[in-house]
Amino acid sequence: MIYALLVLVFRVANLVTGHRTTRVGPHRLPATGGAVLAINHTSYVDFTYLGINARSVDRRLIRFMGKTELRRNLLVRWLMWGCKVIPVDRSAGHDAYLAAVEELRAGEVVGIYPEATISLSLEIKELKTGAARMALEAGVPIIPSIVWGSQRIWPKGGEKHLGRTKTPVMVSIGEPIAPTGTAEELTAVLRAAMTALLHEVQDAYGPHPPGEPWVPARLGGSAPA
Repeated sequence: MIYALLVLVFRVANLVTGHRTTRVGPHRLPATGGAVLAINHTSYVDFTYLGINARSVDRRLIRFMGKTELRRNLLVRWLMWGCKVIPVDRSAGHDAYLAAVEELRAGEVVGIYPEATISLSLEIKELKTGAARMALEAGVPIIPSIVWGSQRIWPKGGEKHLGRTKTPVMVSIGEPIAPTGTAEELTAVLRAAMTALLHEVQDAYGPHPPGEPWVPARLGGSAPA
């Protein structure tokens, strides 16, 4: 109920701020059964676009994994509880890993940021193997996904633009990857898939003005290399 309410709130917020969201490939998210949804991480609000996107597929909910430090805020703690976020203690994440595998086996979609932190370069960083290990242990596919444009709204260490900016945001779900090979091999396949999908989304997004902090150095921006 809280998750559905938040989706409605974010949809209304997008209407008010004029953010134009383009969704590509939501049908690739399975309507039933467990899956690991591997998400790139460029802003503090990218998870909202994935959450809304998943609701368009038979009203699926994503069981996001989130760091336990966020629970220090009472409101955030309540929201995490209501949305059934899987808390992750980054100094001892084994319990969160086991909880995620259990949810996957129960048929849930678990959302995870395999980069483990926001990418200041806006490129795909080296990935941790946790997402691949979960998929292998639970026997479920791992699905690459990209959110692009949300770094213009609330970036890490940069200026927020939360008003009526009419910022375009693209959300793309890639083809599911079968859980095969070792964790390291599957992680390498995932990183290649996420990188290719990111470039595809960037090509479709539109112009990337030179020197802009929300544009990666590879495309002429001033984001850190």
